[in-house]
Amino acid sequence: MTSQAVLTEVAASTIEEGAEKKKRRGRSPREAGGKKSFVMFLCILPFIVLVFLFAYFPLYGWIYSLYDYKPALGLEGSEFVGLQWFELLVSSPTQMQQIGQVLINTLAISFLGIATSVLPLAFAMFLNEVKAPWFRNSVQTLTTLPNFISWVLVYMIAFSLFSSSGLVNNVLGDWGLITAPIKFLDTDENVWLTMTLWSIWKGLGWGAIIYLAAISGIDQSLYESAEIDGAGRFQKMWFITLPQLMPTYLVLLLLSIANLLNNGMEQYYVFQNAFNKEYIQVLDLYVYNIGMTGNSLSMATAIGMLKSIISVILLLTVNAIAKRVRGQSIV
Repeated sequence: MTSQAVLTEVAASTIEEGAEKKKRRGRSPREAGGKKSFVMFLCILPFIVLVFLFAYFPLYGWIYSLYDYKPALGLEGSEFVGLQWFELLVSSPTQMQQIGQVLINTLAISFLGIATSVLPLAFAMFLNEVKAPWFRNSVQTLTTLPNFISWVLVYMIAFSLFSSSGLVNNVLGDWGLITAPIKFLDTDENVWLTMTLWSIWKGLGWGAIIYLAAISGIDQSLYESAEIDGAGRFQKMWFITLPQLMPTYLVLLLLSIANLLNNGMEQYYVFQNAFNKEYIQVLDLYVYNIGMTGNSLSMATAIGMLKSIISVILLLTVNAIAKRVRGQSIV
């Protein structure tokens, strides 16, 4: 074999090896990416299962709204009535009156919550301006702790302080400021405002956490430039911190509007009594009272079903508004 033939063979072998390596390099990233995607899917699979079990599987219970369900007979032994419960909702004046008052309570408390949603934003801004770390951390911890207290314990605190024989009435009576106990809890006056104040006390610190996280992501060069220009502390808060937090606030505000009918039940359940039941009964509590106390599970299912559908419509509407105004959707 001549030297030229050897060189030709070596060159061909080198070209072939280079082509093989290039082929492997071209295939390897896709294979690695596919394997990584599969591993990530396995990581989120348990959460997908949990969401399905607790968010979508319970929708099967909507079928109870089509039956005159009797727990003792079960679903198979109960009479199929079709849309009877939905027709009853709109044909009964008493039922419509009750639902009207419940919707007024629900919307009033929801709008009060939306009106006070700026408080966690303001609290986070002022808390961020505290320079002593130990004091800032202490305040944040003390204001966040109530979020982890159940509403049952919150009511126990409220009863100990504001009942007819509570601490506040005893102190006011000992000081001679009142002659008869003030009924803070056993009254239907200012129920919406009282419930809103308790919600603020319980969720103020927790609601400020997301704003504190957003503040930590603000470019510090903005504050340095403002200081060079002679801006004071409040000017920096107003012209830098607040505008930077507005996108986060708007997203949370839109989500709050989408959840107008979702007030929860625990708070109003523990605070309700014979004196304030008419004005404290929100939609979630009304559904519970009809289903458990009124022993009409089918009617409660029908009302809960309509509430869920309306909530989804509100969410889609707010999402469309956000996409049109901000150019970005929230879901």
